Amino acid sequence: VQLQASGGGLVQAGGSLTLSCAASGRTFRSRDVMGWFRQAPGKEREFVAAIRWSGIGTMTGGSVKGRFTISRDNAKNTLLLQMNSLKPEDTAVYYCFARKPVTDYWGQGTLVTVSS
Repeated sequence: VQLQASGGGLVQAGGSLTLSCAASGRTFRSRDVMGWFRQAPGKEREFVAAIRWSGIGTMTGGSVKGRFTISRDNAKNTLLLQMNSLKPEDTAVYYCFARKPVTDYWGQGTLVTVSS
């Protein structure tokens, strides 16, 4: 599985961004999970959101709940993260991941910078 994240950039506080993660390689099944983690400078990696490839069942981290929405486009094999009401503390490198029964896969990360 190859994961290509994109969509990061510089945005002012209160603004919005949409991250994309294009998946290729192996076929995804309904039980597979895809999602996002992020890592800010000097901090540990933090869970952001995840969704089953079937679209049934999502999880969102407490710090982004109500502001970020995860979804997927099965036809395009793409994972999306809609980020609204961005805060400076959302500044981080965002990594997409895919979890299959025995293996985790990671994308290369995309940088999101939120200015105050």
